[in-house]
Amino acid sequence: MPVTIDLRQAIIHKVHGQSEADLRQMIEGSVDGPETALPGLGAVFEMMWKDLDHAKQDALVSMLHEHLEKITPGSITSQQ
Repeated sequence: MPVTIDLRQAIIHKVHGQSEADLRQMIEGSVDGPETALPGLGAVFEMMWKDLDHAKQDALVSMLHEHLEKITPGSITSQQ
């Protein structure tokens, strides 16, 4: 019987035991990288979010809001 693992667990398994330098390299290599890296960043963000107290979550949301206010979204097109 095949072993089934969800995406979060697969990502955690992949990054578990990595050094801080390795984690930084993974994050920096994923930012502005291929879209296939986005689920990994999302899973890592989720782990950090759960450990933040409410004040730090609020600060992070404010920072995100400020960044979003400064940018103009590109057009959304379907790619076929």
